[in-house]
Amino acid sequence: MFLRATTGRRPVRRAWAIGAAAAATALTLGLTGCSAGGSGSSSPSDTLVVYTGQAGDYQINFNPYSPSSIGGIGAIYESLFFVTNVNTEDYEPLLGSEYTWNAEGTQLDVTLRDDATWSDGEAFTADDVVFTFEMLLDTPSINTNGFDGTVTAADDTHVTFTWDHPAFVTGPALLGRTPIVPEHLWSDIDPTTDVIAEPVGTGAYTMDDFKAQAFTLAANPTYWGGEPAVKKVRYLSLSGNTAGADALAAGTIDWQTGPVPDIQNVSKNYPGYDAVTIPQNQVALMTCSNAELGCEGPQTDPAVRQAIYYALNRDQVNSLAFQDTASEVSPTFALTSTQEDLISSAVAEPVAPAAPDLDKASSLLEDAGWAKGSDGIYAKDGQDLKLTVEVVTGWTDYITAIDTMGQQLKAAGISLTASQSSWNEWTDKKSKGNYQLAIDSLGQGAASDPYYLYDQYFNTAYTAAVGEAAPTNMARFSDPAVDAALETLKATNPEDTEARQAQFDVIQAAIVEDMPYVPVLTGGTTSEYHSSKFTGWPTMDDLYAFPAIWASPDNSIIFKNLKPVGE
Repeated sequence: MFLRATTGRRPVRRAWAIGAAAAATALTLGLTGCSAGGSGSSSPSDTLVVYTGQAGDYQINFNPYSPSSIGGIGAIYESLFFVTNVNTEDYEPLLGSEYTWNAEGTQLDVTLRDDATWSDGEAFTADDVVFTFEMLLDTPSINTNGFDGTVTAADDTHVTFTWDHPAFVTGPALLGRTPIVPEHLWSDIDPTTDVIAEPVGTGAYTMDDFKAQAFTLAANPTYWGGEPAVKKVRYLSLSGNTAGADALAAGTIDWQTGPVPDIQNVSKNYPGYDAVTIPQNQVALMTCSNAELGCEGPQTDPAVRQAIYYALNRDQVNSLAFQDTASEVSPTFALTSTQEDLISSAVAEPVAPAAPDLDKASSLLEDAGWAKGSDGIYAKDGQDLKLTVEVVTGWTDYITAIDTMGQQLKAAGISLTASQSSWNEWTDKKSKGNYQLAIDSLGQGAASDPYYLYDQYFNTAYTAAVGEAAPTNMARFSDPAVDAALETLKATNPEDTEARQAQFDVIQAAIVEDMPYVPVLTGGTTSEYHSSKFTGWPTMDDLYAFPAIWASPDNSIIFKNLKPVGE
């Protein structure tokens, strides 16, 4: 079976966009070279100023395999192809030019471009690809995509991946979500611990300047694809969503992803700006759920997690926290907009209830031995049902959501309060399991297929005991039946829909019953962008990449696609 990658971008069949905006007073921000002005920008016309939601100082690290990496995936370190999960278009060539699977899915041949160089002037060759994948094999903690094959170089521009089993499902992650690193520099690097302060990549951008409150990427003049029109990308750290909205009002940033007041009217309230909203990432209350792996607290009881699920008023959370930009969510975490056909027919409630069912919540708790105390809060074995939710300081939508859910759950006899911290601390708590609950969203993985979400968030291979860093399965969920189903899916041809559905049925039954991640809503990810300064943004009609500034490698493709107005 031969598959050729192309660069064609056809309008996608499914995309959602709305105009969105902020009615905020224009404030002059204390940022170097910035001044107020709704549609204007004091930064140079070819400098893109972005805000990712970073609250607090940046800590320099451009190691693409570190959970504390602050950027560079796609922009500095490229994969073989660009693969996005917001459309089903052909993969876009990057360091690879074409690829071919054999009929059994056990061999993948990739042709590499012959004109790419590392930013230090060294030539990029097949040896770098082989080194990267062998590094993953030698370092399980960073091998989050589960590569388990072999890789060999036939010559400088051809590599072959082989497996002893069908490996079709590894294609999107292998080809599109594996940053290639330079062997001549990384052979002496520990990818699990080393901080990379001076990254060397093949991408369209290089590291230019770093300060704790801002860092800048500069266009690579020797980039194989030609020097991009956006000459610099400047990342800012602000104090949170409110500061981001104020910066939009002042015209001091060009792109951010996050909520703003009056989100339905961005173009009206912020002349020169537009917005796009994509229902993609599913908001959940992540729980440290597995007592056998060291999790502690009331949330280790599945009845507590189920009770929270039924006690939520999702319509109210959507209105108060997300300005009605969110949408329904399935307890199976299959997207109801694009993956509805893959939801098991055995799941009694394929969509989470919009309104609370307090009787159901009470019944679940009382059947599990919880009894309501005089203060109205349930308790069991001397432990009150009081829970803390970790959230990043300044993430106002999530903080509002927690406050709203706290009021709702109080009526169900559950105490829920927010604990705010820096992004670095929040990330460390989730990774090492030092938390009870954390509000976050589950991403879709390398392609629009629930397999990838299940593999990342529910596979025992990607979790760890409390105190150790878990790559992606931070709920510490572990179920042999789910692990076996994931292994079967990995070996199943994606075209065999009946065989795949049988495995989805197994996975969905288990995660609906155990509920290590409590589904809240499908978040409408809204990005506001400076349309009067740059052209080439993703739109409803041309969703060529996921337009969230924090989404890598999609953001790097957008960097390359943008052009200053007038060019």
